[in-house]
Amino acid sequence: MFKNLKNDAPAGLVVFLVAVPLCLGIALASGAPLFSGIIAGMVGGIIVTTFSGSSLGVSGPAAGLAAIVLVGIQDLGAFDIFLMSVVIAGVIQFVLGIAKAGIIGYYFPSAVIKGMLAAIGVIIILKQIPHAFGYDADPEGDLGFIQADGENTFSELLNMVNFISPGALTIAAISLGILILWEQKFMKRIKITQIIQGPLVVVVSGILMAIGFNGSSLAISSDHMVNIPVAGDVTGFINQFTLPDFGAITNSKVWVLGITIAIVASLETLLCVEATDKLDPQKRVTPTNRELRAQGIGNMVAGLIGGLPVTQVIVRSSANIQSGGKTKASALIHGLLILISAMLIPNILNMIPLASLAAILLVVGYKLAKPALFKQMFASGYPQFIPFVVTVLAIVLTDLLKGIGIGMAVAIFYILLNNLKNPFVMKETHDASKKHYRIILAEMVTFLNKAQILKELNRVPNDSSLLIDASKTTYIQHDVLEIINDFKESARYKNIKLSMCCMKHLNLSSYSKSLNELVISPEEASNFEAKDKTMAAAI
Repeated sequence: MFKNLKNDAPAGLVVFLVAVPLCLGIALASGAPLFSGIIAGMVGGIIVTTFSGSSLGVSGPAAGLAAIVLVGIQDLGAFDIFLMSVVIAGVIQFVLGIAKAGIIGYYFPSAVIKGMLAAIGVIIILKQIPHAFGYDADPEGDLGFIQADGENTFSELLNMVNFISPGALTIAAISLGILILWEQKFMKRIKITQIIQGPLVVVVSGILMAIGFNGSSLAISSDHMVNIPVAGDVTGFINQFTLPDFGAITNSKVWVLGITIAIVASLETLLCVEATDKLDPQKRVTPTNRELRAQGIGNMVAGLIGGLPVTQVIVRSSANIQSGGKTKASALIHGLLILISAMLIPNILNMIPLASLAAILLVVGYKLAKPALFKQMFASGYPQFIPFVVTVLAIVLTDLLKGIGIGMAVAIFYILLNNLKNPFVMKETHDASKKHYRIILAEMVTFLNKAQILKELNRVPNDSSLLIDASKTTYIQHDVLEIINDFKESARYKNIKLSMCCMKHLNLSSYSKSLNELVISPEEASNFEAKDKTMAAAI
């Protein structure tokens, strides 16, 4: 794990710088103590990483859970009672991991996952523009369309025009310039740029500029800075941790909230695991069941010491990948840095302008939502492009889980549409005495194919022969067998010789007497083909 520290250490530092304001912002949006967000960042970085099998995934407090946490704390009436729900959620997640529920993560279509990544990139850009301009009314970790301050993602962009901070805008513009410069090929040839990452230069420059602007028209107010709670001594630091109310374990509301957190956190984690694996340059595959167990352990620990619930988070994971992280050492380093800085140097962290961090996140967002990705998906065809675009729009205009649900519905629609188009292949030939037809059924034949199959059966003319070939079929639904059985009766009146081939492996028990008498052997089916050489050649 520590063989790539020259890459993982700088990446861990970048993720740490991105994670700290997000941890605080999510805690603020959740109506929880600010330090609970920091605790969740520590737990996600240290505890979850230790037990996880993900090479590049980074865990911490999730914006997608903020609304659930906010309502949960209000309903339960106290933060320590809420913590008991987090512990229960962790236990449930651990059990889900043991039960191998992680396989659910592999059932999300690629177009939807890529849409999720692009949508997160778009949201990051839209949400960070106000922070770059010095308007910070919305919590840093609020990624929902309807924001905690009553605005939405787009109205906030209009609203920020009335609250521009020249100092913050200057810092954001210079920071963005540094990051773009650092990405240029000629800069990457310079050894010092390989050691010192652009985001670190941006943060140090931001601190120095903020200090230099003091007393001038460009002065940065404290509202535009990172704001970690500062403890006066070791005792004060320890007192920021909170134990759960164990007596609340008998409260049914605590259990309902715990189950809700477990389900939502597990889904978000599995989605982020799939997305992170797609971004991984080495295309490693994360063991999802192990990841659920790791998240479960993390949430148990978070609940026991006063932290928000954690999930794997795509913003931090993508920042890790784009900063050159190679192994999970980078995620571990980020967690240790959160712990050490919260203990020893909170005052220094509180000197970092949010405008500097906004510039870093703007670059992260652009890399997730590059125009090249949209071009690539468009070139893949409409069955890929439309679910992709719908997922992007749905996530931007609602939230992560709702957007994924809408994207999944569209992707499934296209799957069903393709299934409807290809339930069988019809072969038609003639000889001197009779017309011969063969219907070769697809691998899966369901009730969705009833109309198409019935239409083709009705097209078979009188005084002909029809062979229904199921040699390629692994499953045929009762509804389709019922149609065939009904057609058998009408075929007698039309003088149609009906036969069925290769159906022994299928379940014909419902029509054992009726349909089994139609089944012929593969050899007889070959003779059926041989009646006309053209037909045999076509098949």
